[in-house]
Amino acid sequence: MSAQQMPATPPSPVQIFNTVQGHQRAFALKAAVDIDLFTAIAKGSHTAAEIAKACSAAERGVRILSDALVVMGFLAKSGNNYSLTPDTAFFLDSRSPAYLGLAFNFLLHPTQLASFEHLGEAVRKGGSPEEHSTLSPDDPIWIEFAKGMAPIMVPAAQAIAGLLAGDLGARPSAKILDIAASHGLFGITVAQRLPQAHIYALDWPNVLEVARDNAAKQGLADRYHLLPGSAFDVDYGTGFDAILITNLLHHFDPSENEKMLKKAHAALNPGGQVIILEFVPNDDRVSPPIPAMFGLTMLGNTPKGDAYTLAEYATMCRNAGLEAPRLVPLEPMPESLVVARKAF
Repeated sequence: MSAQQMPATPPSPVQIFNTVQGHQRAFALKAAVDIDLFTAIAKGSHTAAEIAKACSAAERGVRILSDALVVMGFLAKSGNNYSLTPDTAFFLDSRSPAYLGLAFNFLLHPTQLASFEHLGEAVRKGGSPEEHSTLSPDDPIWIEFAKGMAPIMVPAAQAIAGLLAGDLGARPSAKILDIAASHGLFGITVAQRLPQAHIYALDWPNVLEVARDNAAKQGLADRYHLLPGSAFDVDYGTGFDAILITNLLHHFDPSENEKMLKKAHAALNPGGQVIILEFVPNDDRVSPPIPAMFGLTMLGNTPKGDAYTLAEYATMCRNAGLEAPRLVPLEPMPESLVVARKAF
């Protein structure tokens, strides 16, 4: 390349190295969570020596890790003192109700990491081989999901409950099906907002134990009912005013999703609605960044899953007999709701 052809900004390998070393950043953050470093700082330890004592760790290790966390944007530093950023104070102080530290057990689970070690194979085949998939009913990864991911789902759960309160709040009773209930937060939040509602939670039997315990802690045991098994196989029953399908459809191809949505349609009362929670990229599939990148997560973890656009979800809904599909953004959260109804 001649001097005349050189770009105005010289080529740089920085982004390449940052990406290849991305696993170091992920595990540095996990290490900080493992030793409860953010909580120690929140409680008043600010120098490396003070943090090391509070965390029962080596001062050298804490200093190096803390400096790395400053570079990564998770801590601030003034002189020799470290402090939390607003985000780390809210999400990574283990005393916070929004604490996300337990989510790392799912997000960095060995199964997840192994899937991406074989991503080239998944690219060649168009999906993850079955042996690397996380869709087995007995996979312990879903227990980790149920135990760790609830705090980040609170805004979505509140949005769903708000939608249903506006639609069903005046009714003397309501019957809600929560498919892929996991931690139970979605159904539990609806039940708290609608004291006349009964929730029917569907998931694998071992996962439902987590949801049942969470519902009982909130005093909802008498209105919380379990439907153990696969969403494709369990008889939903009928008479539902709303059906929640949260973080599930991305695991399957459109034809499988339409089967589930047809079952949902049959189980709904006339005028009832399906509320889908998903990462929904724009039609260009490269924006917004987090929903757009979620397709890669599905490529690595499932044989046929994907991040679907609103147009694709709308087609699935209409093919299942559901009407008027619409998008409800949940900004600043990266997920959105897709809402569709059964005709009156």
